[in-house]
Amino acid sequence: MSVKDLSLAARYEVTKKYAQAYAAAPKKGKSEILDQVVAVTGWNRDHARQQLTARLRQTPGRARATVAVIDRRTTKARRYSYDALVILRQVWATAGGSCGKYLAAAMSDWLDAMEAEGTLVAGQGRYSVEVRAELEAMSAATIDRYLAPTKATDPIRGKAATRPGHLLRNSIQIRKAGDEVEAEPGFFEVDTVAHCGPSLKGEFARSVNFTDMHTGWVFTHAVRNNAHVHIRAAFDAFVASVPFLVTGIDCDNGSEFINYDLIEWAGQRAVFFTRSRPHKSNDQATIESKNNHLVRRYGFYHRYDTPAELALLGRLWALVNDRLNYFTPTKKPVGYTTDAVGRRKRVYDQPRSPYQRLLAAGVLSPAQQAELAAYKATLKPTAIAHEIAAIQHDLTRLAGGKTQRLGQHVTWRAPDIAALKTRAG
Repeated sequence: MSVKDLSLAARYEVTKKYAQAYAAAPKKGKSEILDQVVAVTGWNRDHARQQLTARLRQTPGRARATVAVIDRRTTKARRYSYDALVILRQVWATAGGSCGKYLAAAMSDWLDAMEAEGTLVAGQGRYSVEVRAELEAMSAATIDRYLAPTKATDPIRGKAATRPGHLLRNSIQIRKAGDEVEAEPGFFEVDTVAHCGPSLKGEFARSVNFTDMHTGWVFTHAVRNNAHVHIRAAFDAFVASVPFLVTGIDCDNGSEFINYDLIEWAGQRAVFFTRSRPHKSNDQATIESKNNHLVRRYGFYHRYDTPAELALLGRLWALVNDRLNYFTPTKKPVGYTTDAVGRRKRVYDQPRSPYQRLLAAGVLSPAQQAELAAYKATLKPTAIAHEIAAIQHDLTRLAGGKTQRLGQHVTWRAPDIAALKTRAG
């Protein structure tokens, strides 16, 4: 009779026969018994070991072997209390849905801010000193596992609205992916994100997004359209808002950036001006990432084309900028290494907020550091989270329906291959 012909009940009886000998045998003897059980039953060694151990736990004198193997994953005690899980969800919502790695790195900072705000008070609403200790002890993987059921995705997608600007392009220096990393704060990548929904027709709002390459400091500003007067106003607001000196700007090849007006603006302020290569999104990998998990994550993919929606975007970005700059950690690539099989692997530093990175850079005077610390102490993260949610609700109420209706009328049309070949020739 082959192993395949052996019934499951017979295999359990085999483990019952060997269980006592397995328990009493030394390490080498256990290995030999496992070899015999594996040869007879056809199980792998891990499963055979589990079955032998289970036979030792069954009631003495039973005629047949116990079939089920106890799963420790469902019987071992929970490490963290239910109160800790409730507060974890509250902190995660206040943090804007950060991933476990970022939330674990900033857990103490979030708890300090929420305690100062009065949202979390020891002895009230399931929060206590013990719960705080549990939250600070949670690993990133544990946080992600506990929060997995609460996470959701938005299926709406937008469209690319960048149009090439050939004017002055050849006179602007190109900055490529892999160029030397900036050694101090002040060099920003910039891009615009179109709030057009599924169609580029008509006029719609846009968000101008700035990100510092060294610290990750962000500034986002909503504009009515891509007219030069609005883009320049966004750049003026950007310089006035950033708490350190702006030394450089790197943009894509869009006509909203490659024009005399913005070149003049940079020249007047002695700001170094560069551009990326056409159709090379990796040249601006940092800002492209921010376009997704900043602008799209908080502003969604709706179409915003009214003054009321533009005003809401302006309020939204002010709140989001404060949350991301002062509380939300980021990680930066610091080099390469190889894994166990020799493949190239990116190495990142420890997650820190842009505010912490800015203090560590040493470019601020003591007075500037005190001013930023005082401003951070006035921020109320839970109130910010509630206001962000309220604004997002208003934006969805105003734009969600029309965006969906507009998408129903957008049809895909195959390109004219013959015409493309004619133009190429």
